[in-house]
Amino acid sequence: MMKKTLQILSGNEALALGAYHSGVQVAAAYPGTPSTEILENLARFKDIYAEWSTNEKVAMEVAMGAAYTGARAMASMKHVGLNVASDPFMAASYTGIIGGLVIVCADDPQIHSSQNEQDNRHYARMAKIPMLEPTDSQDGYDLMGYAFDISEEFDTPVLLRTTTRISHSKSVVDVSRKRVVKNPQPAFHFNQQKYVMLPVYALPRHALMEKRILKLAEYSETFPLNQITWGKRDLGIVTSGVAYQYAREVFPEASFLKLGMSWPLPEKMIKEFTAGVERLIVIEELDPFLEQNIKSMGIEVTGKEFIPLVGELNTQIVTDSSSGAGLLPESEKILDPASGLPRRPPLLCPGCPHTGIYFVLNSLGQRSKLLESKDNGPQEPKLIITGDIGCYTLGALPPLGVLDTTACMGAGIGQALGMERAGVKSKVVAIIGDSTFMHSGITGLVDAVYNQGHITILILDNRTTAMTGHQEHPGTGISAQGEETFAVDIESLVRGIGVNDVKVVNAFDLKALRNGVKDSLDRPEVSVIIVRGSCAMLIRKRANPRKVDIEKCTQCNYCLGLGCPAIQSVDGQVFIEPTLCAGDICTICEQLCPQKAISA
Repeated sequence: MMKKTLQILSGNEALALGAYHSGVQVAAAYPGTPSTEILENLARFKDIYAEWSTNEKVAMEVAMGAAYTGARAMASMKHVGLNVASDPFMAASYTGIIGGLVIVCADDPQIHSSQNEQDNRHYARMAKIPMLEPTDSQDGYDLMGYAFDISEEFDTPVLLRTTTRISHSKSVVDVSRKRVVKNPQPAFHFNQQKYVMLPVYALPRHALMEKRILKLAEYSETFPLNQITWGKRDLGIVTSGVAYQYAREVFPEASFLKLGMSWPLPEKMIKEFTAGVERLIVIEELDPFLEQNIKSMGIEVTGKEFIPLVGELNTQIVTDSSSGAGLLPESEKILDPASGLPRRPPLLCPGCPHTGIYFVLNSLGQRSKLLESKDNGPQEPKLIITGDIGCYTLGALPPLGVLDTTACMGAGIGQALGMERAGVKSKVVAIIGDSTFMHSGITGLVDAVYNQGHITILILDNRTTAMTGHQEHPGTGISAQGEETFAVDIESLVRGIGVNDVKVVNAFDLKALRNGVKDSLDRPEVSVIIVRGSCAMLIRKRANPRKVDIEKCTQCNYCLGLGCPAIQSVDGQVFIEPTLCAGDICTICEQLCPQKAISA
């Protein structure tokens, strides 16, 4: 009997190790919470190829290309990343694969670190491909093996969907499986009818997709991780993912149908389970995906009548909701947090290279007055500032308050052009980070130059993908596996697109920042300012924290407008917390103090 090898792994770690042991040969991703750690863990294995791709679309295409050669490949991303990758994702469903192709998508119920709460289970149904959902780290590890096997057996990409709690929670996992590479010598074989989606070839492929989904539905009836557990027959619960854990804790004696393969659904198994219980309910997060599809089978079932449609679940929410529906006696409330705890709003870090430019934009645009205004009616600021996704999104919050829009990665440049072309009276500034510019900002800049926009674009270049944990990108010159490679030069790229007014400004020089922005705003053309400064979290050596001379300080509180966590006030007196201050790295507070009361 094989001896078990047990490890405590997060869901993301288990998915990475499961993919490795299943023989994955190529892995591509773009970092995004809660999926980031999957590729980070895979990149540690030097006998596979792993890359941080420019964006999720490219990651999907890299994985597709590898799978066309017979190699096992995967792409991983967060839920909104699949929106970016949806074009090749849908194409892969048509073409099919040769080697296994698995797409790991991590949804973010409760919007812990995202711009929306979309439920990506709908993608599986739309693309007509199978979807697997782990309920814990062990499931994640095991399902990876099934995913690659299903992909190759049915000539289909497979969507493996996780959520934040599965991705980041840890549990014991049996990792006894050994790595086996099914096709160590991949090769591409000519087959236009399979890979070239001209209309003449795509229509027959669509017919094959429809036949494939029927075969997958039959397969789901015997899928090993679609499991019925009989308990008391008065209540039957259909569930999947992390909701299964909550439901089992709240209803320990009920009967359960746990769906490890949640699309296509095993209709016969569901009907068998329904016939064995008096009442059927579905417990699931976000949309009534399972509930509606079960109802379409002619089965009477309830779920979202009492289970919340918005936000993630937990045992207390499931308990309270079930009590309100009469499924449980009135529940006891979890104790409220202790009163008087200090609030901790999200802020830019001390020494963040974005602080200076945001302070300048705030002052030039007179935005503090708008934030303080009690009149919430329509007001057009002196500067309209369109934003993007990244650490710099935190600049939308007081006291900086410098972002007017945030939609998705790369959107700010196009939005700025749209506002300017609509005829707004204010100057329009677009803000984007270096990694996001590589991801999806380049095409927006091309559009602005091509259509002769009169906007100013700020590229905040901190030389990393900071918000998700400092991953590399094409501008850093380091690969996901730690190897030196070509670094894309943003300044040369911008000039090559056709921008004539390109400035590179030190992120910690307030005077240069102010002069650069004012000059660019006055130009009747597309202007780009690259605001360059290293992320404070990457600089370990700090010296000479700033101090406040209380004899000179007049308590004007001008420095508090930076929103720097190191600058604090007690009983009206400003002071700088030395353990937080970035010291010589920053000095912005010293530069702006009207009384010259701040120094080393």
